[in-house]
Amino acid sequence: MITKNEVKYIQSLAHQKSRNEASCFLAEGVRLVDELLIQCAEQIEVIYCTDDYTNRLIAGDRDVPVKIITGEELVRISQMQTPNQVLAVVRQFDFKLPVKGTKEWMLALDGVQDPGNMGTIIRLADWFGIKHILCSNDCVDVYNPKVVQSSMGSIARVAVHYVVLKDVIPNYGLPLVGAIMNGESLQSFQFPDAGIIIIGNEGKGIRPEIGPLLTKSITIPSYGGAESLNAAMATGIILWELRRR
Repeated sequence: MITKNEVKYIQSLAHQKSRNEASCFLAEGVRLVDELLIQCAEQIEVIYCTDDYTNRLIAGDRDVPVKIITGEELVRISQMQTPNQVLAVVRQFDFKLPVKGTKEWMLALDGVQDPGNMGTIIRLADWFGIKHILCSNDCVDVYNPKVVQSSMGSIARVAVHYVVLKDVIPNYGLPLVGAIMNGESLQSFQFPDAGIIIIGNEGKGIRPEIGPLLTKSITIPSYGGAESLNAAMATGIILWELRRR
């Protein structure tokens, strides 16, 4: 049986202030918790699950504290409309910023505020081998439950850092490639060996203070009437072109 204090604590982790104070976040659902058990079981503080989920746990997983609860109790603590067998309380990751002089591709997100976009971008970065994402401080919190859910476990493999972009990204000495509406066509763009791809806010794009820092700019050509692509869709297309070449 879950206690009232546990319920209160878990529910509090839906809010960023409480997550930051506790240095923990919530992960829900069978696929997501399975993935975290594989990737970073040592980060999991406790698993709350129904009897159905315990059958999935292997011997090594049992080193993680597990508390069996009823379906009704899971509903009380879940942030999902349809809870799925398991919820885990996970310690936040202590990722280090990439060192100066690194020769790799990174992403920088300037004011991306939609949780679904953020989670999908993290998953795309994982798929295309991007290890670091630099976020402006007004981006949505990476540990927002919707971000965690849509990242589908990639949050454990992609390091997300919150920084003052205009102060940090020039320090790497890498080409800064901004995705804007009137840049060079992605079809003809020649990607350098390394750099930072900058994706702007869903509605406003890259903020004016970042624009002058760009060394290159690109755009995804349009062949129809849509006004724009959302941030995650644009990121996926750009990363595909980057890796394809």
